[in-house]
Amino acid sequence: MMFTQPSASLRRVSILAIDKVFASTLMQAKDFFHLASLRYSKQLGLGLQPMFDIHLVSPDGQPVDSFSNVQLPVDGGLGDADVIILPAFWDDFDNLQQRYPQVLPWLREQHARGAVLCAEASGVFWLAESGLLDGKEATTYWRFFSTFAERFPQIRLNQDKHLTDADNLYCAGGTTSACDLYIYLIERFCGPNVARAVARDILYEVQRNYTPGRMGFGGQKLHQDLIILQIQHWLEEHFADKFRFEDVARNHGMSIRNFMRRFQGATGDKPLHYLQRLRIETAKGLLSSTRKSIKTISYEVGYDDASFFARLFRQHTELSPNQYRQQFMQEAS
Repeated sequence: MMFTQPSASLRRVSILAIDKVFASTLMQAKDFFHLASLRYSKQLGLGLQPMFDIHLVSPDGQPVDSFSNVQLPVDGGLGDADVIILPAFWDDFDNLQQRYPQVLPWLREQHARGAVLCAEASGVFWLAESGLLDGKEATTYWRFFSTFAERFPQIRLNQDKHLTDADNLYCAGGTTSACDLYIYLIERFCGPNVARAVARDILYEVQRNYTPGRMGFGGQKLHQDLIILQIQHWLEEHFADKFRFEDVARNHGMSIRNFMRRFQGATGDKPLHYLQRLRIETAKGLLSSTRKSIKTISYEVGYDDASFFARLFRQHTELSPNQYRQQFMQEAS
């Protein structure tokens, strides 16, 4: 979903620093949001001054020793934040829990007050242990799939996704998918122009072995209509196929009228608009990460008519597909 109006609620980003953290994942998050802070200020005509604070925080406010034995200074202890980043670490998780009992209550409290929580790879274990992901979809680094599934059976681990979102809880499987997550959040809080500028400035030639995931739909799955949830999952797998919603409704034991009413009541979206967003989000990922032609991308997301696809893309993003791609590919201004 394209956020044309940036949120005014971003004041502080807190990045958790603990012993055995992978410093690269911690500093990657800091660099992304610091650059966004400067770019946002420039967009508002205020020059290059930070528009929000990005703090490295540790549970006790003391420096930590990274995985590679580099001592990392921090800006302070745990406190209120609008966005919290949980970087990857290399250590026994049970040992870390015992060493840092402050973390889990902090995460629960901050999420309750509306903070966005983001975790990368092993950092997802903090979110899972907090209980906030119970009954929700999550992902993590592939090496942890077995351990994660055994330890957290109440969480819907999706091994096919590199990114998941649900109720302001975001999971990234690894470093590259974390890049996509940060760009998505920068777009959410600072607007699309800042997000594209940061992508141009910092992503360089990031090579993905996957298509960036569609973000922004997790919150629309937090309802109790299990049939509609099944249909949402089906749409994610078949969004590019040719089908009629009448057939989808009948296959799930509903009339088209009942289906339309239940789908909008559960998700807040009409089925056609939801499907269009799935297709456009996929197209955005393909435009920014591949050199495929507009016609090819149009076909791959389910539209035989590239002109119709281009018009629909503009309706959702206020840019043509070529403009969207060019703003990612051109040299940073």
